[in-house]
Amino acid sequence: MHSVHAKEEMMKTGKALALVITCGALIAFVTLHPAKAHGQQSYTQQIVNGGTSTFQGSATGSDGLQSPEVDPAVDLSDDGSGSTLSGTGTLVSNRTIGQGAGQGPNVKSGKKAKSNPILNLSFDGLNHRNQRLANNGNQFSLEPPDQGLCAGNGFVMEAVNDVVRIFDTAGNPLTGVVDLNTFYGYAAAIVRGNPSTFGPELTDPSCYFDPDTQRWFLVVLTLDRASNGAFLGTNHLDIAVSTTSSPLGSFNIYKLFVQDDGTQGTPNHHCAGGPCLGDFPHIGADANGFYITTNEFPFFANGFHASQIYALSKQALASGAASVTVTQFDTVGLAPDGNPGFTVWPASTPASAYETGAGGTEYFVSSVAIFSTTSTDSRLIVWALSNTQSLSSTAALTLSDSFINVQTYGRPPKADQLAGNFPLGQCLNDAACSAFLIGGPDPFVETESNHVDTSDSRIQSVVFGNGKLWAVLDTAATMTTGSGTQTKSGIAYFIITPSLTPLSGSVVKQGVLALADNNLSYGAAGITSAGRGVIAFTLLGAGGSTNPGNFPTAAYASLDAIVGAGSIQTAAAGLGPEDGFTAYKFFVGPSGRNRWGDYGAAVADGNSVWIASEYIGQTCTLAQYEASPFGSCSGTRTSLGNWDTRISKLTP
Repeated sequence: MHSVHAKEEMMKTGKALALVITCGALIAFVTLHPAKAHGQQSYTQQIVNGGTSTFQGSATGSDGLQSPEVDPAVDLSDDGSGSTLSGTGTLVSNRTIGQGAGQGPNVKSGKKAKSNPILNLSFDGLNHRNQRLANNGNQFSLEPPDQGLCAGNGFVMEAVNDVVRIFDTAGNPLTGVVDLNTFYGYAAAIVRGNPSTFGPELTDPSCYFDPDTQRWFLVVLTLDRASNGAFLGTNHLDIAVSTTSSPLGSFNIYKLFVQDDGTQGTPNHHCAGGPCLGDFPHIGADANGFYITTNEFPFFANGFHASQIYALSKQALASGAASVTVTQFDTVGLAPDGNPGFTVWPASTPASAYETGAGGTEYFVSSVAIFSTTSTDSRLIVWALSNTQSLSSTAALTLSDSFINVQTYGRPPKADQLAGNFPLGQCLNDAACSAFLIGGPDPFVETESNHVDTSDSRIQSVVFGNGKLWAVLDTAATMTTGSGTQTKSGIAYFIITPSLTPLSGSVVKQGVLALADNNLSYGAAGITSAGRGVIAFTLLGAGGSTNPGNFPTAAYASLDAIVGAGSIQTAAAGLGPEDGFTAYKFFVGPSGRNRWGDYGAAVADGNSVWIASEYIGQTCTLAQYEASPFGSCSGTRTSLGNWDTRISKLTP
């Protein structure tokens, strides 16, 4: 599928690109406010073991346009300005509360005198073609992939919207491409016909391998819908837990309803329009518990309620218990300034080196710039859920939080990308091709996208490793070059030593990883128990007088608490521009955004770190795109999408 040999030497040598970086001093930054405890905010419910499932491969669908290609119930015109619903009442594909671009720190050039991680292995993971053609083609075209990644016991699992696959540690696939609807026991996403029938919408997958219980966890958000495609409002977190130490065996399936309207065991949060939506779930664990957090929005109205924190006994899930108690914390009004929590990301911990203080503690980190009118701030919130040892009997948990002063960060601008062939866009501009693709002329003049989506300054990953919290987020980064000043998207990292009595934290190291004339987006940190790590991200940019541009590229940099981030390295160079359907006005409207990731992934496995980032691993001309089978470019993409993911193993 890809021109591998041209990239092998770069992978072997770990050839560095230029680096622009600023690092914080080694002094401590103390909290702005004393910690607040919120033990009285919890709500308890029971979930039951609904049976088992295994990863069963299915036939691959055939190339060719089918109608509908994209989900008609999901609004694609979202511009990231804070709406949850479109004007027609369809559901926005990614919920946020952002209010525009923010300000980031001024970043200067610098060199790092340190070794770079060893790139041991790099191979292509799942791509849009895998996703779209899975389950005999009864899938939608989807952007973005949103990688979940976990590794252990000689296995690597990758889950994306909306398929999953298991590899060995040499990169060999051990399963076929398994659609998530089938794995969780649901009807296909769509069976096209007259009329078409629809299964539930599954989204935002994440996975975790637990070294203590030797179990694999896979979590998705599922939105129930009628057979005609209409959303019902009920939604739930589907939690799959392996029954053995191998992901190739069976999984127990638990269903945790999260509509929080008082039905099906949920509390009533009085979301406008009825049910709430448990968006953007992410997972973490400590010695005692398994934790999921969500961002809760009204399902059928605009607005935002608060992040939710769910705590479950890890041992109960691992044992396949018939029922498991869930303790839920609603963070509405619980931030130190009275705001709700937003993207309160739970920590994972390498090599079982958990926080044992206060009866066992799970840490979380969230950012706050999204609540600012300037989309800029210089504070993070550290959250601590303590007495987690009580999860093994009767939960008696205490939730605390505290502000931490950090460097300024702000919502990043959209990203540009290197110019190249963009056959989907070119097809839309060609009368004959457009007639075949969409049934008529495109009313817009489509151009190659220079507004590829970046994040909204929410936290993108958290690790509790070597006694410290390691967190990253996307930020605006301002750089001065020979041709003037520019603001691009960069990756801010924060290394924080937490303290529990009272909850506070001190910044050990912080900085911003950025590259002039380019953008870095959707960072994820993987940290070993020794405190050596890697930040994974996508690198892309149009280029300029200081640095050449890049097609969307899978890239990474080292990270430790002494030096900070190292130089930018390439795991797999992009071969062409992002050319998916969300890049074009016909599909997303004049103000829509070119969707590129909601998150990437990185995870430690012993002394190694596995990373997964979105990139573009193919390119083709309009003539190749139009050749039979239409839109496949010789089996390297589909008519409406060309994203790939890249999985790499590194030794920091």
